[in-house]
Amino acid sequence: MPIFRFSKKRLLLFLAVLGPGIITASVDNDAGGVATYSIAGAHFGYTLLWTLIPIMVALIVVQEMVARMGVVTGKTLADLIREKFGVRPTFFLLVAMVIANLGNTVAEFAGWASAWEIFGISKYLSIPVGAAAVWFLVVKGTSRVVEKVFLVACAVFFTYPVAAWLARPDWGEVGRSLVVPTLRLDATYVTILIGMVGTTIAPWMQFYMQSAVVEKNVQVEHYPLTRIDVIFGCVVTLVVAISIIVACGATLYAEGTRIEDAKDAAVALAPLAGNYASWLFAFGLANASLFAASILPLATAYCVCEGMGWESGVDKDFRSAPQFFWLYTGLIAVGGGLVLYPKAPLILIMYLSQVVNGVLLPFVLVFMLKLINDPELMGDYVNTRGFNGVAWGTTIVMIVLTVLLVAVTIFPGLPGLVGL
Repeated sequence: MPIFRFSKKRLLLFLAVLGPGIITASVDNDAGGVATYSIAGAHFGYTLLWTLIPIMVALIVVQEMVARMGVVTGKTLADLIREKFGVRPTFFLLVAMVIANLGNTVAEFAGWASAWEIFGISKYLSIPVGAAAVWFLVVKGTSRVVEKVFLVACAVFFTYPVAAWLARPDWGEVGRSLVVPTLRLDATYVTILIGMVGTTIAPWMQFYMQSAVVEKNVQVEHYPLTRIDVIFGCVVTLVVAISIIVACGATLYAEGTRIEDAKDAAVALAPLAGNYASWLFAFGLANASLFAASILPLATAYCVCEGMGWESGVDKDFRSAPQFFWLYTGLIAVGGGLVLYPKAPLILIMYLSQVVNGVLLPFVLVFMLKLINDPELMGDYVNTRGFNGVAWGTTIVMIVLTVLLVAVTIFPGLPGLVGL
């Protein structure tokens, strides 16, 4: 029976493997992603929509490779890097990952606080409640419960398509903008374009994806279903990104309203698209931020513990996996605490995390490609020549764009200086 033919058994199998792909891809639309797409729509209308199709292709290519490695080897990415490349590069990789993900976690808690400030709730209440909720979920829950909660969080992202529909856009123009590239040679446009593409594939995503697949114990014969999970997750991410740009483009751009972040977008939508659209946008931001604030520390804890050979897993406890749970706890406490501390250099921390992510990404992508093309490791599941062409091409483009992202993060005026 063909694997894609519908049957009750295959539906149940798909539901059993569902999770890692859609969860990992959805976290890509975190507080930073929502802010970037909001600014893109508000400042440039629909002209950046065309970038989202190649973004989705790049995401599918990279996520499919780590999922395949997890299923075939039964080992996590950090395990494989340590075994094949040694302890020293693994150690430096893990240190960089902790630094970058701490900065990212700070950004997510800042997004969570901003979303609730729209409803008049102080960050001194929202941050402790949010931090306690994600800590309790992972520390006291089981892997099945945690995954179900994460899948529900993924479903909440569909508030953005509703917000886009309430904005009443010209759908014909939206469709044309998706397939017809538009290039503008001004510094802000180039910076936003680099931000949209260069931050699509974060280093932590690869470690979390492979760890989640391994923890689900997906068998090789069921891998086609995991591939569907990966593709489905990336498509959902595309739909959410399109919706954010469309909602802001149809309202804020049309009225000439300038914004600085996602909170500004949610507030500005109220008089233009109605309170419902504004509330949905704000609620989506809160969900995206807290979702990522729980995933990022979890991904970091998995990565570090697997790289160092320590016990890890949501189904364990403090006694059997102390390093895993203490690291998770510490990242949440420090990440949330820095947002509450009035004198914390939040902008500097977020900039530093972007730079570290940019430096780290090329190494992770090259390690992945070397591992997945190792016949001793992957057997018949190594990349085909055609897939290698796409994968290496994607990797090179992502490295170039990430270098540019780091450059414009450190030197905001760079695009203008080089005449773009």
